[in-house]
Amino acid sequence: MGKSANLSPGVVHSAITGIIEPGCEFEGKLSFLGAVRISGVFRGEIYTPDTLIIGEGARVQGKIQAGTVIISGEVSGEIRARYRVEIQKPAIFRGDIHTPSLRVEDGVIFEGSSKMVRGATLPGSAPSAKGTL
Repeated sequence: MGKSANLSPGVVHSAITGIIEPGCEFEGKLSFLGAVRISGVFRGEIYTPDTLIIGEGARVQGKIQAGTVIISGEVSGEIRARYRVEIQKPAIFRGDIHTPSLRVEDGVIFEGSSKMVRGATLPGSAPSAKGTL
């Protein structure tokens, strides 16, 4: 049997480095190391080699490049994840996903497409965050 890819190392820095709380809105570009949780509204671009958590009730619209993305809220746009994307109930996703590992729970609304790719083939790197995608 061939060598299996290690898809589990999604977090380079495990500490929560930021939170966008419910009631908060952010528009623009966000780059970070560690893990960030969005529970409010975000429009724009997100770049991280680490973990992005989109909480239940959150609304995110835009382009995401991350190591790991975990979605429980509503996302519209494009996701490129180096390690994996997890979409958990009651999430709503509309757009395109490029990742080597995708998990979608029963009860999730998924409108769009997914393409399974090796993490190393993802283009670009975070403009401000150290590390590459």
